[in-house]
Formats: sequence, structure tokens, C-alpha cells
Amino acid sequence: MVHLDYRDARPIYVQIMDGLRQQITSGVLRQGEKLPSVRELAVELSINPNTIQRSYRQLEMEGWIATVPGKGCFVCAIPSGNPKQEKRLLHQFDEAARELLKLGYTRQELEKRLEQEEQSCLK
Repeated sequence: MVHLDYRDARPIYVQIMDGLRQQITSGVLRQGEKLPSVRELAVELSINPNTIQRSYRQLEMEGWIATVPGKGCFVCAIPSGNPKQEKRLLHQFDEAARELLKLGYTRQELEKRLEQEEQSCLK
């Protein structure tokens, strides 16, 4: 479900949050869909359940998911107009583009990938 990179500078709970946000925005996880329980995801990722709980709690505060007592956590609609998130995502985009350019990718190659992503979002 979520990929963790232990060499990543971001804390594990942030990587989980980013992974779930990406799956929600890309349509992999849809509104109303039940998320794995804290224990299930902790076992799947081989990490402490408190880390999952922290991610879920933060995502709930941001409006990405909702907890139904006794039922679990469910995906909400994509929160609209979250300036903090937009700033964070644009920063990640800038960093990724900078690294890819350093690796030798051309502007045209990056634009082509961006256009492909745009088309997949419109489907």
C-alpha cells in the first residue's frame, strides 16, 4: 500500500501520510473506502502501530480521512484549498525536478512526463 524509504529524511509517519494523500488524490483510494486498521498497516509495514496512529490522526485533522468509532478509518473527499499542502507539494516537485535535471533529464523529457500525468488525471 505505502512505500517507506528508510534513507528518506522525512519521518516515517510523514512518509505514510504523503503516501496515503497521493493514493487519495490519484484515485487509488476513493471517497468512502475503508483504510486498513492501524494494526493491519503496522504489520504490513513492519512498524510500530503508534506511528500509523499518528499518521491517521494527522490526516483526520487535515480532513483527508474520518474515523468512525468501532468501524475504522475511511477516506474523505480531497480537502480543497489547503495552502500548506500546496506549498509542500510544490516544494517536493521543485526538489524532484532539480534532482532529475542534475541527473541529465532534459526539460522536454520532464514536460512530456508532466503532460502524461495530466492526461492520466483527466481520465
